[in-house]
Amino acid sequence: MTVPGLRVAVVGSGPAGLYTAEAVIRQATADGIDVAVDVLDRLPTPYGLVRYGVAPDHPSIRSIADYLKRVLEHPRVRFLGGLCFGRDVTRDTLLACYDAVVYATGAARDRRLRVPGEELPGSAAAADFVRWYCGHPDSDPAMFHLDATAVAVIGAGNVALDVARVLAKPATEFGATDMPEPVLAAFAASRVEQIHIIGRRGPAQARFTTKELRELGELPGADITVDVAQADLDGFDAEPDRRVRGNLAVISDWAGRPARGCPRRVAVRFWQRPVEILGTDRVTALRVERTRPDGSGQVTGTGEYAEFPVQLVLRSVGYESVPLPGVPFDERHAIVPNAEGRVLDTDGTPRPGEYVAGWLKRGATGVIGTNKSDAAQTVRALLADRGAGVHRADPAAPPLPDLLADRGVRPVSYQDWLGIDEREHENAAALGRGERVKLSGWDELNRASGRQGARTARSSR
Repeated sequence: MTVPGLRVAVVGSGPAGLYTAEAVIRQATADGIDVAVDVLDRLPTPYGLVRYGVAPDHPSIRSIADYLKRVLEHPRVRFLGGLCFGRDVTRDTLLACYDAVVYATGAARDRRLRVPGEELPGSAAAADFVRWYCGHPDSDPAMFHLDATAVAVIGAGNVALDVARVLAKPATEFGATDMPEPVLAAFAASRVEQIHIIGRRGPAQARFTTKELRELGELPGADITVDVAQADLDGFDAEPDRRVRGNLAVISDWAGRPARGCPRRVAVRFWQRPVEILGTDRVTALRVERTRPDGSGQVTGTGEYAEFPVQLVLRSVGYESVPLPGVPFDERHAIVPNAEGRVLDTDGTPRPGEYVAGWLKRGATGVIGTNKSDAAQTVRALLADRGAGVHRADPAAPPLPDLLADRGVRPVSYQDWLGIDEREHENAAALGRGERVKLSGWDELNRASGRQGARTARSSR
């Protein structure tokens, strides 16, 4: 016997959102529930971080989009893109139209260094740099010119490695990728020769994965150097962590590697923390202080300072989620307060019908695949609450697309997205550049989706 239908809205079409949609379909179907899921996104393109946060030279990770595509093409799932939460759709509207709403908007804001000079031209978030080279429509193709000869990338995680690797590669390496044409032209004109990767702790505390680290050292056109005194090679003898041991093997090789005279140089510098970005009209140098462990898992300054002449500083010290209108938000931890995915009100009680998944739920931790188990947990809570009759949609509320049509708002459909997808494949064929070349900016995306002149989410930025 089929239980009466369940209507779920998922806000966000990145990995967290689409894994949530998949989990809803799978778990509800197993329970005999007739279910329908609408996946909403501010952008006219799905896949979130997979499309706009993964380096273009990492096709194996980008292939996750092929898996997520199957979720979007499920007959019980509908894509509604180009909708700005808080403007085109509100919390109250979604709760009236759906039995449950899951917020899965990720972490769009970078963390700050909070050092003098951070606002100088030439100082930017690595997140913005990644969105730029990935062709995010919010990024101006002219945002970065790569006229710097020396760059500092601050951070000891995989995003920092991605940024350094992309900067160290010749533009010819990206010809067959989906990098937008204006961005590829900027890389072709790049003057970058020296890249510093700055980590305030030692290699044992770095968040690099060994595969990413090894890949950086395999670049044919770049020399990789590590100061032996900073590498702590004797401190890993009893290290139980397999990833750290793997990183040690790579770093040990780098520490003993002679320079080959390559056109670009990457220096990995541990135990250094930025204290000031120097310059008058724009960045001219980065000042760092040597650090050491303080015995409590943190680091303390030693009073030893150094300056590196650089013209571009890219900070990669973490991501944070941003508040959603009408949804509780924990500013300290930059998450929606929750209990196993149930959104908690200011008094700590669950909000009926509201749930959260992904980085917005747990913070910017884990890899893309972590979102799958995370989503499954949230959906288990959602279905348990449904069985208890916690929240039901307003039976008098029209379907969301009808309500939006009455307001003059037309969402981007999955078919519209396929129009963008087709245009990007045509771009690649015309340019002789692999399988896909991304469109640049909102105007090109709107033309390809058939929404030119329509009300879009662009004005929300």
